[in-house]
Amino acid sequence: MSLINSPPRPGVAYFCLGLSMCLVGTYVALSKPLAAALPVFLLAWLRFGIGAVAMLPWLKKPVSEAPLSPRLRGLVFIESFFGNFLFTICMVYGVSMTNAVSAGVIMASIPAVVALLSWVLLGERITLRTWAAVVCGALGIGLLSLSKHELPAHSGTASLGLFSYRNPMLGNALVMASVLCEGIYAVVGKKLTGTLGPKRISALINLWGLVLMTPMGLYLALSFDFAAPPISVWLLLVFYALAASVWTVWLWMTGLRAVPAAQAGVFAVLLPISAAVVGVVFLGETVNALQLVAFAIALAGVVLATLPTRAQAMQERTL
Repeated sequence: MSLINSPPRPGVAYFCLGLSMCLVGTYVALSKPLAAALPVFLLAWLRFGIGAVAMLPWLKKPVSEAPLSPRLRGLVFIESFFGNFLFTICMVYGVSMTNAVSAGVIMASIPAVVALLSWVLLGERITLRTWAAVVCGALGIGLLSLSKHELPAHSGTASLGLFSYRNPMLGNALVMASVLCEGIYAVVGKKLTGTLGPKRISALINLWGLVLMTPMGLYLALSFDFAAPPISVWLLLVFYALAASVWTVWLWMTGLRAVPAAQAGVFAVLLPISAAVVGVVFLGETVNALQLVAFAIALAGVVLATLPTRAQAMQERTL
């Protein structure tokens, strides 16, 4: 029997999952000045450091939770290693070596990868409606990526060092590896939510992220001029750290407690949509008709994934 509090109602869980992905898209879109002002691994190290301070009270074991067993400790490490550390490396360097369109199309496979891994590793039964939602999400993200104009390589890629050269085959392989990391993050997160509360999961995996990033982050910090970036960059860094390490992870883990991993994976379509909306509203970007069609298809997947089943509707009537 689970020792944590009862999971949220489906509607609340869907809201948490959707808000989590929208926040991810928001901070990704607004973090361009950070990527230009700070080396990638220094940025990641500072993010985990700020998150660790903010979530210090969450590290304490609640009375209602079981002690961390060796198996749980292993799962927490896997969650952070694949979802934080390896995902960051594969995504950043993969995108730097390929083009944004190819990377976006590959990222469109996230819902399908999550569904397959949840079926293989968790034994979840994937309904036809969930598969239809996965297909809509993949088509929407893929179409959105294909509708974008390719931009020149970002000047900030110079800070990537050895990997800042064009190698589309290796780049695409690294982006695909990041998709697998995201799938593992969703599936292992579902396992963790059966025993640990969302706050403690968020704090523990962030702490591991800080440990894993410290060698490279500390090395870069020793030679970085911290007086160079303006105050606006540091304020944005605080928002980025709280959003990436605290709010989005807590919301995602809260939603996962009540929603199968395969169904939750469909909400990944909200990431590129929210990023595009932020780009239009705050960064002066434009949206074309093809992108609007892509948004509609992707959102149709979310609607399919969240419509109550007949069993859920009957249960709601009896409450």
